[in-house]
Amino acid sequence: MQRAEEDAGLAGKVTLISGGGAAGDGIGNGRAAAILLARAGARVLVADRDLRLAERTVEMISAEGGTAAAHGGDVTSEDDCRHLVEAALDRWGRLDLLDNNVGIGSRGNVVDESVEQYRRVMQVNVETMFLLSKHAIPAMIKTAQGGAIVNISSISALRPRGLTTYTTSKAAIIGLTRAMAVDHGRDNIRVNCICPGPMYTPMVYARGMSEQARANRAKASLLKVEGTGWDVGHAVKFLLSNFARYITGQVLVVDGGVTLQAPERESQEH
Repeated sequence: MQRAEEDAGLAGKVTLISGGGAAGDGIGNGRAAAILLARAGARVLVADRDLRLAERTVEMISAEGGTAAAHGGDVTSEDDCRHLVEAALDRWGRLDLLDNNVGIGSRGNVVDESVEQYRRVMQVNVETMFLLSKHAIPAMIKTAQGGAIVNISSISALRPRGLTTYTTSKAAIIGLTRAMAVDHGRDNIRVNCICPGPMYTPMVYARGMSEQARANRAKASLLKVEGTGWDVGHAVKFLLSNFARYITGQVLVVDGGVTLQAPERESQEH
């Protein structure tokens, strides 16, 4: 009988993960996905604007016997996106999977937000996924005869709490995901989206967070537990695996039931 990991079809697959680093030894969404995919036998190109953070992720993977390489790159640059795809091809000769994981926050409304900040958030949260996919998809078609892509959005796209620019960008990711799924299903490429809830990740706690704030976030969940980068990482791994072979254009909500609660029960940015 085959092991479950072998059935997942991830062994030997080449995966590109943007935003795959994290501060220190913290576990962000991208780092968790990279580690979990490597454990399943995938070969992972970990990309991050800060090469040192990507290298730390690779060290963690290598310590477990996995296969990974680090590459610096700013995915707001089309040239850098092209180079990331080329780096995967140069090293392993193919590209099968893509995890679009880069994003930033913003708390402004349409009156308070500057035009410059609005454009920056849309660039980082949406345009980066467009650019990296633009160069990854032809490689998937040519070298792997298909593949799978996961885009990371937020539950703010499903239940807006204000945060207009951030929410708009995350909603755009859902539209981008569904349109890409329609356009590239004929190329045997699946495209799905994950909407995380309030996860305890380095990006969140780097701004400072009290134990009371963490407790409030947990209470916002029906399960009364706090989400972590591992929860998102497992969802990414599932959607990129053969277990999701008949799933495309869908939104997977990973929030412990937060979106089923009354809005006033929720706190902190997702």
